[in-house]
Amino acid sequence: MSGRPGKTRVAVVFGGRSPEHAISCVSAGSILGAIDREVYDVLAVGIARDGRWLLLPDDPVALQIHGRELPEVTTGQSVALNNDPAQRGLRVFDGAASGIGQLAQVDVVFPVLHGEQGEDGTIQGLLEMVGLPYVGAGVFASAAAMDKEFAKKLLVAEGLPGGEYLVLRRGDSTELDAHQQARISLPAFVKPARAGSSIGITKISDWSELPEAVATARGVDSKVLIEAGISGREIECGILAEVRAPGEPVEIRASVPAEIKVLHGHEWYDFEAKYLDDACEFDVPADLPEEVTAQVQDYAVRAFRALDGRGLARVDFFVTESGEVIINEVNTMPGFTPISMYPRMWAASGVSYPELIDRLIRSAIAD
Repeated sequence: MSGRPGKTRVAVVFGGRSPEHAISCVSAGSILGAIDREVYDVLAVGIARDGRWLLLPDDPVALQIHGRELPEVTTGQSVALNNDPAQRGLRVFDGAASGIGQLAQVDVVFPVLHGEQGEDGTIQGLLEMVGLPYVGAGVFASAAAMDKEFAKKLLVAEGLPGGEYLVLRRGDSTELDAHQQARISLPAFVKPARAGSSIGITKISDWSELPEAVATARGVDSKVLIEAGISGREIECGILAEVRAPGEPVEIRASVPAEIKVLHGHEWYDFEAKYLDDACEFDVPADLPEEVTAQVQDYAVRAFRALDGRGLARVDFFVTESGEVIINEVNTMPGFTPISMYPRMWAASGVSYPELIDRLIRSAIAD
């Protein structure tokens, strides 16, 4: 199963075992619909919720949200990464007596996976072991950004401003002492330390709500963060880090910032508001004073460097009424869905969706 002569073969890998499985599928569908088929051959590789790797039809429409029905990887032809770096690609299982069919050659992987076992350094380590170039952050940056506790520590070490937070590890009591409560202003957000897409997050306005909120977060991750509420505008900024040719230095650029405004029926930017209810308004670019825009972009680049990022990232901020810029978190594989801010910000910065995908793939090969 070789690619057509002169074309680069890209394996778009999506789905996965995390609670963000469906959003990964939607992101992949958007990428499959935008990638330039005159330049690239594409393999659509879905990872089912039980961990099976499956070769799927190259069908972007099947990976869209239909009404409130989310896409899911369930069936397909079984494949596995070939473990010989000299023969980069996927082994296809054909169902014959031998069980193994032909080798599908792969030049580069686009792992559009969100959350556990996709964005946390695990698949990045696997791809490193088999010698396949891939789009996005490496093992360390992926793991560090995925764990919000350690990402915050690295950002503080860089001298970047962040909000107050507490960490509850496995077995820690939800009974906070007076000093802990004094550190965290209410309302507060209780969230899994290693998850995304607003899954498992609860907004609390009274400490009596904490045990139930922690139980919800622990349904996703044993480690939980309690973050002080910050009154401010929700601002995001994209990073694109390109290597034009092997051996050349990395060029890191920040996009124009964007603002998210949550509308009717939702108190905050939760999963339903993001993906199902059309309850958000986006200003791209954000209407910010020039000096605040410059501050957001500077902090975004510094945060990316602090985590040793590669390829791309989306950095999320709060901007207070006084113009103070506070970093919320760094996402090393931001969403690529039709409503995702990362491609929207780059489109407003002069880089179209297809061009963005092309640049990310070319940079991954050259790096």
